[in-house]
Amino acid sequence: MKRKSSDAISIIVFLLPALILFIGILVAPIIISAYYSVFDWRFPIERTFCGFKNYKTLFTSEWYPLWPGIKHVLILAGLSLLLQLPLSLFLALMLGRGIKGERFFLSVNFLPVLISTVVIGLLWRRMYDADGGVVNPLLRSLGIIGEDNIQWLAANGDKLLMACIVPMLWQYVGYHMLLMYAGVKSVAPELREAAMIDGATTWQVDRYVVIPSMKQVLKVSVIFSVTGSLKSYDLVSILAGDTTYAAAVPSTVLMNTKQVGLYGMSSACAVVVIVLCFAAAVLINAIFRERD
Repeated sequence: MKRKSSDAISIIVFLLPALILFIGILVAPIIISAYYSVFDWRFPIERTFCGFKNYKTLFTSEWYPLWPGIKHVLILAGLSLLLQLPLSLFLALMLGRGIKGERFFLSVNFLPVLISTVVIGLLWRRMYDADGGVVNPLLRSLGIIGEDNIQWLAANGDKLLMACIVPMLWQYVGYHMLLMYAGVKSVAPELREAAMIDGATTWQVDRYVVIPSMKQVLKVSVIFSVTGSLKSYDLVSILAGDTTYAAAVPSTVLMNTKQVGLYGMSSACAVVVIVLCFAAAVLINAIFRERD
């Protein structure tokens, strides 16, 4: 009994620092945000209880584009699943075969992840520039646009949204590629060899052996990709500006309401973002569990 009590105390002592950090950094801010979200708090005026009024205002008022913002991040999440992750998987499978220059290509593809988001935002602003940028001449050489330059970052519709989404997808291709590359390398060589002895081609080995063996890695990449899309902020803020309705996302709505002193409403927006990310993670886990 003394040995068991001593082991329990040791476990508690070792877990306590991590538990304190988890509660202080993650759980406590969520609870505080949920508490503030039910108050009408316009700094420096004293806060008053208003129930779910802040949530109703966010979803019904024309001044706070939360619904368009949710639509935009869902589009981004969908494009991440349809474009970003398949490209990352393709690169991971190619590099996982042990091609010449494997380490070099890994480093090159992962480089955008290491660059500061501010630097990437400024770089893409320059690329989108109507006068000296490279995007318009490139599209013109491909016959996609005419002689008139497109003002990408001055647009008010889908062009501005896509101008923000493209660098967001580009930046994290290398991140997901590295995750999937680790999953590809974790597949036992014996499984590959057995499949090839049975007459499977390289692509059939990838499809029927490698990919099914790395389902847990794929699940992690899908969760990171979707939740990262739902809480996206930095590149949108740099490229389009916080007040741009055409490319608004929930995080920019949160910052805008906070900057004008609507702390109760910004807390409500934060709770909406948390709920969206949590619901997405639960749904993805359920989908992969069903397939397992």
